[in-house]
Amino acid sequence: MRQAGCTLVLTALVLGLTSAPGFAERNLVPTLERSFDVCPDRPAEPVWMQEIPLRQAYQRVLVQDIYRAQNLERIVETVSCACEIRFPSWAAAEAVFRERHASDERWEMLRASDAYNRRANAARPAAKAICDAAGNW
Repeated sequence: MRQAGCTLVLTALVLGLTSAPGFAERNLVPTLERSFDVCPDRPAEPVWMQEIPLRQAYQRVLVQDIYRAQNLERIVETVSCACEIRFPSWAAAEAVFRERHASDERWEMLRASDAYNRRANAARPAAKAICDAAGNW
């Protein structure tokens, strides 16, 4: 009897969720393709970053953090949010990673990521204002 009651409750829950008005309207389809409304021609991450083994993902995150900090700071320095300023090639971030961090231990890379995140977060409000004014945020 208890099993029948659980099945009934579960069925009611599933039917309630799937028949909710917002559920049918969303029609979300997962995809690996990325499309952007702003600066759609962004350079893709280098292939080597995409192929980093999961156990070393902190390396990829560090390069992403370097890239983000560099780009936000560049927007503020140039007072421009042109797509090539906001999303340049990954070469400069890769160079910083290889020159300063490639031989670091994991904990050193995590500490460096934190520092780049703080730099990016400090530059973000000014960069956002510049990009908002340009319609490019």
